[in-house]
Amino acid sequence: MQRRHFLKQGLKVAMGAAAVSVLGLGLSGCGFQLRGYGESIPALSALALAGPNDDLTPVVRRALTSAGTQIDDQAELRLNLGRATINETNRGLAGAGSRDIDLTLTVPFSVQRQANDAYLLDQQTLNVSERISINDNDLLAQDDARRAARERLREAAARQLLERLRPLAEQ
Repeated sequence: MQRRHFLKQGLKVAMGAAAVSVLGLGLSGCGFQLRGYGESIPALSALALAGPNDDLTPVVRRALTSAGTQIDDQAELRLNLGRATINETNRGLAGAGSRDIDLTLTVPFSVQRQANDAYLLDQQTLNVSERISINDNDLLAQDDARRAARERLREAAARQLLERLRPLAEQ
């Protein structure tokens, strides 16, 4: 009796797994794909870049060129980057040995047509955050951890900017 029950349960599980497999194959066969998964971000063909001489601008320039956008001062569109700020918020007590710090990079940006200065994206802001743990007893490692986190924030901001520019590239 129990053996028959287990066989029926096993058959139900196998049928369910087969149904899920068939459904998955059917969806992949018809071309279904999660949005953004495995595809590159469509790039603007050319873009002028105006921004401050800070650590973020070269990272954005590299991200744009890597995505296939030519940086050209005569391009139809201009990306205006504002000055990036990084704020630190302590999440622990100083002198307690180890503590967490939240780093948040904020940068304003806009996109304009160069011909008539019309804004396509006006007064936009990028925000990226990261939490790091630091040891108060190792000051050199603190500086290295902050420096590495700031670089990761800049890279994340550049990726977020490319995502925000996606609708302009798809037009």
